[in-house]
Amino acid sequence: MGTSDERRSLPLGLWPAGERPREKLLKAGPKALSDAELLAVVLGSGIAGADAISLARELLVRTGGLAGLLERGPRAAEGLKGLGPARFARLVAAVELGRRYLEAPAEVRTELKAPGDAVRLFRAQLADLPHEVFGCLFLDTRHRVICYEELFRGTVDGATVYPREVVKRTLHHNASAVIVGHNHPSGIAEPSEADRTITLKLAKALALVDVRLLDHVVVSRGGHVSLAERGWI
Repeated sequence: MGTSDERRSLPLGLWPAGERPREKLLKAGPKALSDAELLAVVLGSGIAGADAISLARELLVRTGGLAGLLERGPRAAEGLKGLGPARFARLVAAVELGRRYLEAPAEVRTELKAPGDAVRLFRAQLADLPHEVFGCLFLDTRHRVICYEELFRGTVDGATVYPREVVKRTLHHNASAVIVGHNHPSGIAEPSEADRTITLKLAKALALVDVRLLDHVVVSRGGHVSLAERGWI
């Protein structure tokens, strides 16, 4: 088995089988990998003096983690050794593919079976945004995803939500149920009194057209809160 020095700058495919993050991902699933290992899979290889995982760790440390790395634009990424425009584009494309998977049409998706399914979608869409955004997940009678839509945008402090517009889009999609969600850029997901008030208004407005509001999810980088789980819907 080669030493770390012997591995440096080699493509991951040439690493000993037990050390390859790609094989580890395929065998144990992506959750078994650290952030650095996942990033190493995207990078594919290291640079002179640093193997792929060492490079990934250095990039994460220098940028403050995955969020800091992804928030950099292409020009800013050029200033990071080992992450040129091509690799940065590959990383952004991988993230976007994940987001698009979560928005896949209902015919290729299973129904939402647990609150966590919706939470993952809202966190992927909203958690890292610097301003508040309110989105809706429209569901059919089997609670399969029809589509996700971003309806209202605001500032770092809040976004104005209009129940009439939510009802309008619900009818447009012929949805039988809705899950709404928004982010707190502050990093604290605890719902405000205004969040609870608009949730009740939305539930009443949707009930008038025989549509259920299943949940209102508040997400942030630090976590999430389900108002349904709190018993507030």
